Amino acid sequence: MKVLIAYHSDYGSTEKMAKAIAAGMRSSVPETQIELKQAGNTAPNDLLGADVIVFGTPVHMGSMAWQMKKLIDESASLWMENALQGKVGGVFVSGGGFGGAGGGAELTMAGLHANFLEHGMLVVGFPKSTLGYAEGGLHWGAYARSGNHEGMPAGISDSQLTAARSYGAHLIEVAERLFD
Repeated sequence: MKVLIAYHSDYGSTEKMAKAIAAGMRSSVPETQIELKQAGNTAPNDLLGADVIVFGTPVHMGSMAWQMKKLIDESASLWMENALQGKVGGVFVSGGGFGGAGGGAELTMAGLHANFLEHGMLVVGFPKSTLGYAEGGLHWGAYARSGNHEGMPAGISDSQLTAARSYGAHLIEVAERLFD
């Protein structure tokens, strides 16, 4: 099974989540081939070789980082060719913002899922029964609150990284069942 985890990270939180998701996949299915790439260094052709595609981004003003949106826009030709149809997709985000509501995390995740669905991909959510869900999950995927109450970067917790690892394990287990 080949996995591509494409992400953008401003302060390192989203990158930590990407690495935790990869670790969860490896612990569940050790023979999984995983490539982690910054969104800005990912080309549409990189998506073609993956069975599982995972997108991660910080939340910027209620939406994804422009680097992730650029990758999505550059991949439009793959949509025309139905090239990603049947692949498995998953998403994760980190976000700060004011208050405790997530600052657009759900909207960002829904937008990422919508892109995968446009491509005919099979999207995988995050079941509430999964380890770490209460601390770092939404039904859309793994989520880490990375800002303090003043909206400044504060990093992410070990429990949120546990959730990201659990989400990675869940993603690869679902993919294994689908492709077996």
